[in-house]
Amino acid sequence: MADELRQELINRHLITMAQIDQADMPAVPAEVDSYHSLFPLEPLPPPNRIQKSSNFGYITSCYKAVNSKDDLPYCLRRIHALVFAYDFHAGGETMMNRHFNDPNADAYFTKRKWGQHDGPLPRQHAGLLPESLIWAYIVQLSSALRTIHTAGLACRVMDPTKILITGKTRLRVNCVGVFDVLTFDNSQSNNPLALMAQYQQADLISLGKVVLALACNSLAGIQRENLQKAMELVTINYSSDLKNLILYLLTDQNRMRSVNDIMPMIGARFYTQLDAAQMRNDVIEEDLAKEVQNGRLFRLLAKLGTINERPEFQKDPTWSETGDRYLLKLFRDHLFHQVTEAGAPWIDLSHIISCLNKLDAGVPEKISLISRDEKSVLVVTYSDLKRCFENTFQELIAAANGQL
Repeated sequence: MADELRQELINRHLITMAQIDQADMPAVPAEVDSYHSLFPLEPLPPPNRIQKSSNFGYITSCYKAVNSKDDLPYCLRRIHALVFAYDFHAGGETMMNRHFNDPNADAYFTKRKWGQHDGPLPRQHAGLLPESLIWAYIVQLSSALRTIHTAGLACRVMDPTKILITGKTRLRVNCVGVFDVLTFDNSQSNNPLALMAQYQQADLISLGKVVLALACNSLAGIQRENLQKAMELVTINYSSDLKNLILYLLTDQNRMRSVNDIMPMIGARFYTQLDAAQMRNDVIEEDLAKEVQNGRLFRLLAKLGTINERPEFQKDPTWSETGDRYLLKLFRDHLFHQVTEAGAPWIDLSHIISCLNKLDAGVPEKISLISRDEKSVLVVTYSDLKRCFENTFQELIAAANGQL
């Protein structure tokens, strides 16, 4: 597996397995309903100071937790007194953290008034994002809105603080559904979708603001007083298609707009993103093919570990040292405990893998198993060892299930 992909997967695994010391964080509950092993994904709100979310207007906190029903990790978004559960994506960071965390990025819009004495506009090679990256984001975000709007719903959280980035460019929208609950109006219970069209139009405006902020590499660019300056920056640095898309999303129209309307502006760039996704899929499949046998070999080792050196079975303390089990013990020594002529440990991973593969296949090849006192040599085939292995493991399974 490529080192970069391996490291990314290891990091995700470490984040997924992260736990807290309950003594250090007594404010974090041990369990919430069917969820346990809570781990804060954001700094906890200070207990002595009210800090409301800029999006929802309530105190919020976010945790990773494991569901005891399916043993899978989830993201719990707590709107204090209410908890929403979402899929957990280890290693995800918000678009705000990834792209808008530089305090100097807003300087172009805040250092002086727009006028003839301004310095040169920032360029893509001087801090602005590549246009290809912005289009990659546009394709994914518009696809998300298309899916949501087609279902007759609205996103309502198209905001850099609620857009998650995993890996290099994979986007996901977080906290969907929160506003639908917080702003539910009983007086409209007969028609809860009455305002949905209005919310969908607001989604398109929010998408336009996100794209403009990305093009300016600054949240200051989407403030009303900076819009002219921001569009000037977009016009000079990016294609007319990107400029027209932003203008279309941010400008009031005389008709109801649809996310499908921006497809002609995306144009052939959609195929670029499709090709990139397929190439990424090919790379991952190649790496998966290299690793796919690991699970099979691990199962063999796990089964062998349940047999070897078992202190007692069916009240027989010598069970693992006699009969078929003795052969498997000697095979384990043959796998892991080889030594050189000088008596030093002989470590050869290819030898271990080769022998396990032959055991799994039950090949007729013969193997010499030497006792630890080197007084006995047993010559058996891998086929014989496989039969001993399977019969012994089934005996353990039968005992575990109460069938013996």
